[in-house]
Amino acid sequence: MILGTGVDITEVKRLKKAVDRWGKIFLNRVFTREELENAKTRGSFYQHLAGRFAAKEAVFKALGDADLSWQDLNILNDKEGRPFVRMLNSRGKGVEVAISISHVKDYAVANAIVTKKT
Repeated sequence: MILGTGVDITEVKRLKKAVDRWGKIFLNRVFTREELENAKTRGSFYQHLAGRFAAKEAVFKALGDADLSWQDLNILNDKEGRPFVRMLNSRGKGVEVAISISHVKDYAVANAIVTKKT
Protein backbone atom coordinates (compact mmCIF):
# COMPACT_ATOMS: atom_id res chain seq x y z
CA MET A 1 0.00 0.00 0.00
CA ILE A 2 1.46 3.33 -1.09
CA LEU A 3 1.42 5.91 1.71
CA GLY A 4 3.04 8.76 -0.23
CA THR A 5 5.09 9.81 -3.23
CA GLY A 6 7.49 12.66 -3.80
CA VAL A 7 9.64 14.06 -6.59
CA ASP A 8 12.28 16.78 -6.70
CA ILE A 9 14.61 18.33 -9.25
CA THR A 10 17.75 20.19 -8.25
CA GLU A 11 20.01 22.44 -10.29
CA VAL A 12 23.62 21.30 -9.89
CA LYS A 13 24.98 24.87 -10.12
CA ARG A 14 22.61 26.02 -7.37
CA LEU A 15 23.90 23.33 -5.04
CA LYS A 16 27.49 24.25 -5.95
CA LYS A 17 26.76 27.92 -5.18
CA ALA A 18 25.49 26.93 -1.72
CA VAL A 19 28.65 24.92 -1.09
CA ASP A 20 30.84 27.77 -2.37
CA ARG A 21 29.05 30.25 -0.12
CA TRP A 22 28.54 28.21 3.06
CA GLY A 23 31.16 25.46 2.71
CA LYS A 24 31.29 22.80 5.41
CA ILE A 25 28.44 24.41 7.36
CA PHE A 26 26.07 23.68 4.48
CA LEU A 27 27.55 20.28 3.68
CA ASN A 28 27.41 19.06 7.28
CA ARG A 29 23.88 20.38 7.76
CA VAL A 30 22.43 18.64 4.70
CA PHE A 31 24.55 15.52 4.22
CA THR A 32 25.70 12.76 6.55
CA ARG A 33 29.38 11.96 6.93
CA GLU A 34 28.86 8.74 4.99
CA GLU A 35 27.18 10.58 2.11
CA LEU A 36 30.03 13.10 1.90
CA GLU A 37 32.71 10.40 1.96
CA ASN A 38 30.88 8.52 -0.79
CA ALA A 39 30.53 11.68 -2.90
CA LYS A 40 34.30 12.25 -2.78
CA THR A 41 34.82 8.95 -4.63
CA ARG A 42 32.49 9.90 -7.51
CA GLY A 43 33.44 11.44 -10.83
CA SER A 44 31.26 14.49 -10.32
CA PHE A 45 31.06 15.57 -6.68
CA TYR A 46 28.38 18.21 -7.24
CA GLN A 47 26.17 16.10 -9.51
CA HIS A 48 26.30 13.29 -6.97
CA LEU A 49 25.38 15.61 -4.09
CA ALA A 50 22.63 17.25 -6.13
CA GLY A 51 21.12 13.79 -6.64
CA ARG A 52 21.25 13.12 -2.90
CA PHE A 53 19.73 16.53 -2.18
CA ALA A 54 16.88 15.85 -4.62
CA ALA A 55 16.36 12.39 -3.10
CA LYS A 56 16.09 13.80 0.42
CA GLU A 57 13.60 16.43 -0.76
CA ALA A 58 11.56 13.73 -2.52
CA VAL A 59 11.52 11.63 0.67
CA PHE A 60 10.45 14.65 2.73
CA LYS A 61 7.53 15.19 0.36
CA ALA A 62 6.57 11.51 0.30
CA LEU A 63 6.63 11.12 4.09
CA GLY A 64 5.01 14.46 4.88
CA ASP A 65 6.73 14.57 8.29
CA ALA A 66 7.49 18.19 9.21
CA ASP A 67 9.85 17.05 11.99
CA LEU A 68 12.12 15.06 9.65
CA SER A 69 15.58 16.62 9.25
CA TRP A 70 18.36 16.34 6.68
CA GLN A 71 20.38 14.22 9.09
CA ASP A 72 17.52 11.72 9.52
CA LEU A 73 18.11 10.41 5.98
CA ASN A 74 21.18 8.68 4.62
CA ILE A 75 21.06 8.20 0.84
CA LEU A 76 23.49 5.47 -0.23
CA ASN A 77 23.97 2.90 -2.99
CA ASP A 78 23.88 -0.86 -2.67
CA LYS A 79 26.54 -3.14 -4.21
CA GLU A 80 24.80 -3.02 -7.59
CA GLY A 81 24.69 0.79 -7.53
CA ARG A 82 20.97 1.16 -6.76
CA PRO A 83 20.20 4.06 -4.42
CA PHE A 84 18.46 3.39 -1.13
CA VAL A 85 17.40 5.31 1.95
CA ARG A 86 18.61 4.45 5.41
CA MET A 87 16.36 6.15 7.95
CA LEU A 88 18.34 7.33 10.98
CA ASN A 89 17.52 8.58 14.47
CA SER A 90 14.59 6.17 15.00
CA ARG A 91 12.72 7.57 11.99
CA GLY A 92 10.70 5.67 9.45
CA LYS A 93 9.43 2.90 11.65
CA GLY A 94 6.79 0.88 9.85
CA VAL A 95 7.56 2.23 6.38
CA GLU A 96 9.80 1.40 3.46
CA VAL A 97 11.06 4.02 1.05
CA ALA A 98 12.02 3.26 -2.55
CA ILE A 99 13.97 5.94 -4.42
CA SER A 100 15.33 6.55 -7.87
CA ILE A 101 17.92 9.20 -8.74
CA SER A 102 19.13 10.47 -12.11
CA HIS A 103 21.38 13.34 -13.09
CA VAL A 104 22.88 15.04 -16.08
CA LYS A 105 25.34 17.91 -16.31
CA ASP A 106 22.98 20.61 -15.02
CA TYR A 107 20.19 18.82 -13.15
CA ALA A 108 19.50 15.99 -10.74
CA VAL A 109 16.07 14.47 -10.21
CA ALA A 110 14.78 11.94 -7.71
CA ASN A 111 11.52 10.32 -6.78
CA ALA A 112 10.44 8.47 -3.66
CA ILE A 113 7.63 6.05 -2.93
CA VAL A 114 6.72 5.28 0.67
CA THR A 115 4.94 2.01 1.44
CA LYS A 116 3.87 0.31 4.63
CA LYS A 117 6.30 -2.38 5.82
CA THR A 118 4.94 -5.86 5.41
